[in-house]
This record gives sequence, C-alpha cells and structure tokens, in this order.
Amino acid sequence: MSTAKKILLTIFAFALGCVWAVGGIFYYQASRPAGGDSKPGIVVIPPGQPLKHTAKTLSQRGFIRSSNAFILLAYLQKKQNQIQAGEYEISPAMLPREILRKISSGQTVKYSVTVPEGYSVREIASLFEQRGLADKDEFMAAAHDRQLTGPLGIAGDSLEGYLFPETYHISRTTSEAAIVKAMLELFKDRILTPANLERARELNLDFYQVVTLASLIEKETGLDAERKLISSVFHNRLRKKMPLQTDPTVIYALRENFDGNIRKKDLSVDSPYNTYRHIGLPPGPIASPGLKSVIAALYPAQTDYLYFVSRQDGNHQFSTNLIDHNRAVAEFQLKKPKKS
Repeated sequence: MSTAKKILLTIFAFALGCVWAVGGIFYYQASRPAGGDSKPGIVVIPPGQPLKHTAKTLSQRGFIRSSNAFILLAYLQKKQNQIQAGEYEISPAMLPREILRKISSGQTVKYSVTVPEGYSVREIASLFEQRGLADKDEFMAAAHDRQLTGPLGIAGDSLEGYLFPETYHISRTTSEAAIVKAMLELFKDRILTPANLERARELNLDFYQVVTLASLIEKETGLDAERKLISSVFHNRLRKKMPLQTDPTVIYALRENFDGNIRKKDLSVDSPYNTYRHIGLPPGPIASPGLKSVIAALYPAQTDYLYFVSRQDGNHQFSTNLIDHNRAVAEFQLKKPKKS
C-alpha cells in the first residue's frame, strides 16, 4: 500500500473516530437527564419562540445538558416545528425525550377553577381574571360573540346562563374565547339533552325560557329540597299571569349600582328584568344555573303555592294565598329577634 493511501486511510479513520466521538457525546447528552433533582420548575415558552431559544432556556435553567443535542433530538424525531407555547413543569431528572414530548404535545400546567352555580357572566369573567387566567373585558367580549349565541337561538346578546358551572382545568395560554367555548360545550352536553328538549316542548317553553326560569330558581335557593317547590311557585304564577316578583331579577337589573341591600324604591326600577313591574319571565337568564335547577324548572313540584318567604335559616315558608304569606312575612321577616 502506498504512503498516500496510508495517509488517506489514517485521515479517514481519524475523521470517522471524531464523528463517532461527537455522536457519542451528543447521544449521551440527548439521552441522559441533566441531574437527579426531581423537583419541577416552571418554564414558559412564549408563542412563536424558535426551538433554538427554547433549547437555550432549558440548558441555562439546568433542565438539559446541551441545547445543541436537544435541537438535534428534536430534528431526529421530526418535532422541531411542534413546540407549543405554554407554561410547563419540568425537572432536571426528566430525560430530554420526555421534555421534548411534553412541550411538543402541549402538556402545559393546568389550574383548577371552580365556577359556582348562580354566577353571572360578569362574575365568571371576574373570577378567571382574579386567578390570572383571563382578561375580564376579553372574556366578556367572547361571551357576546354572535357566532356562539346565534346557532343556539339565544334571544339575548350574550351567553348569560349558558356557561355551565363546573370545575375547569385551564392553562395560562388558554384564550378567553377557548374558555367560553369549553363552558358552552359542557352546557350543551349536560343540559341540551334530547330528553330535556322534549320536556321543554311538553311545557310549551323554548329552551331559552327554561334556562331563564332555572336561573331564577338557582338564585332563590341553594337547597336541593326546595328547588322544585320554588319552581312550582313560578310555574303557578306564570299560569295565572301574576308577576313573578323575585328579588334576584331586580338585583340583576341594578347590576353595578347594587350595593348589597335591596330597597323598596329598587322594586320600581325601570327595567325589563324587573319582575315586580313586568309580568312573565325576564328577557333572559340572570345567572348560570346548575343541572339541578334546570331539572327543577322542567319538573316542578305539583303544588298550589303562589308565595314564599325566607325563614332566615336558609329555608323558605311557602303559602297558597296572600293572607298566609303576609303572616309568614310578619313572623320571619318583620319580627325582631328575642334578646338573650
């Protein structure tokens, strides 16, 4: 073998050895965790951030051994364009491929938010804003999107009453519109069932009226045992064309001007939501009812009750006539508590 060939073979062998060495280093860095600490840290990937910057951040934070090895791993797995924005929990003890899988599949940190029954759209928007998960104005705008309200045949201009009260798991990158849509979809799944729609037709009510009635029931009582009794009062009054005279509708009419105390003058406020002045249901729901209140609206108890008043202990006293009702008001509302 000539000297030239020997030199070429030597150079080739050296180069091949370098490739193997570099490849081995990259393989080690891409297949081994950065450390043994399993305590997670938070990494935020902004929308549109290049893979290079993401890898650099992970390396600087000590979550991976090498940014270059991580980038190479992403290309080898064809995930270089699949990195999703969001907030992630990552620990140095995680393998690089586990980190890559998490940030390319959008396994972001989720925050639990419980929306109580009886919250209005405005209160729901404030709740998500207080948790740092939404902008109140953006949420309100999404809840007034006609592309969402229109297909449901909602007479009003918002999704008031249609944002289902439940516990939601939301990431910080979830948009206000996505939150609203998730709540609306759950409402459709839980409430707009064929059986419920059929029952509404039997009552000669459209479902917007059912939701409106359910929202009044929701605001009047938190006791399961009373929901259908409250519903019976409203159904009986509607049948007799008596005004519903329910305080929560007046409070809803006052909205931002309500200071927590309802006064006699408030009962005459000029609003279509004032059920002391207007006969029938208000123009739309005043809050988001839970499933139990919707069922109560659809299946009222069979009673002759026309009145109810708070007993000041969470329960209500029901009456069939005004004389008995006035007695109940005198006993439970006007009577001064005895001094001990």
